[in-house]
Amino acid sequence: MLARKAKEALEDRKADNILILDMQGLSSITDFYLIATGHNAPHLRALAEELDRRLGAEGTRCYRMAGTPESEWMVADYVDLVVHIFTPRTRTFYDLERLWCDAPRLK
Repeated sequence: MLARKAKEALEDRKADNILILDMQGLSSITDFYLIATGHNAPHLRALAEELDRRLGAEGTRCYRMAGTPESEWMVADYVDLVVHIFTPRTRTFYDLERLWCDAPRLK
């Protein structure tokens, strides 16, 4: 599953508090959200680069990337999977886990 491969890539770069939400039946935008935390702008950059490298090696290309490490929030859209990479402060502010509290969490 693409979401688990993305999780492995982010774990390898020491992302914190990685969460996969199953959005099937809840959102028409994507099947899965992956939410992860990086420590600072350089860490967010490294996480996004590793994600793109690893999923690209599997033949999956990012449809669209938004945000910058300096904005403290980056979003990578892989169509069936949308990856949100936050700093701790920004993740707390947007609180996507609360917004999508009805979504099943995957391990």
